[in-house]
Amino acid sequence: MGALMPPEWAPQQWLWIGFPHLAEEWPGWLEPAQRQIAAFASAVAESGQEVRLLVRDEANAARARALVSGKVVLDERTYGDIWLRDTGPLVVREADGGLSARCFGFNGWGGKYLMPGDSTIGAELARDAGLAITHAPMILEGGAVDGDGTGLVATTEQCLLNPNRNPHLSRAEIEAELRAQLGFARVLWLGEGLINDHTDGHVDNLARFVGPNRLVVPEATGKDDPNAAIYADAAARAADAGVEVVRIPSPGRITRDGRIEPASYVNFAITTHLVVVPTFGSPHDADGVAAIAALFPDRDTIGLPAEAVLAGGGGFHCASQQMPA
Repeated sequence: MGALMPPEWAPQQWLWIGFPHLAEEWPGWLEPAQRQIAAFASAVAESGQEVRLLVRDEANAARARALVSGKVVLDERTYGDIWLRDTGPLVVREADGGLSARCFGFNGWGGKYLMPGDSTIGAELARDAGLAITHAPMILEGGAVDGDGTGLVATTEQCLLNPNRNPHLSRAEIEAELRAQLGFARVLWLGEGLINDHTDGHVDNLARFVGPNRLVVPEATGKDDPNAAIYADAAARAADAGVEVVRIPSPGRITRDGRIEPASYVNFAITTHLVVVPTFGSPHDADGVAAIAALFPDRDTIGLPAEAVLAGGGGFHCASQQMPA
């Protein structure tokens, strides 16, 4: 058996998190987003897991230090977006038990957002963690795939088959690359991601594994839930593939300036001792957090406000990447 990417609930050494620094990426929301990311980093650090919070420069570091727990380690790096789930290294366990990194091609989510450092930060973090690095030519962001630890991975057709990523690769060729690089021998193809998700439908905002062959998919709350059909389709595809499906409440219809936001409790971050769920001021927040807590009896689960983080295009899972133990 070759290399395999461990599931997120496997033991972790530390968690990398990106700290917001670009005002143009967070128009009117930069300071609140910084506070919310700092609360996320502090909660994980206080739970007993090391957190390495990436900061852009000395001024950004000073802002972060004023907000975070003293247990959070600051790491000054060159990066643009904070979404380390997508730009950070994907760490796999080799057949001999050792760890190494896979660094895929990165094109700014289909050419939308290209910033200095985002195409190199993954290899930089892997190198400094002492990991051997394999560079894979296929364009792939970490948030586009979610594995269950047995070789099963979930993804969406909207993202991985999008011509703005790998137009020269067929579905079969993409599956072969996922198998060769990350050990994913079986692919669960879901359809569309959430409405207005700028990542072209990353699966980590739609459906997440919480155990072997066990997938969480939101369920629409309210007749005006904009993603009702998308949730139903994902759940049906997973069930048809023989995957156990667990339904949790969605936040419902969340808008900003009249625009539907891709808000999702599924963008939770699993850490060694703690699961952190984004909340959005929705009347369904408490039910969403409680439903996720029931899936992780071996960990504490908390909800933290994330509407300002979402203003930049992602959530707590998007902003973090774990280093397996």
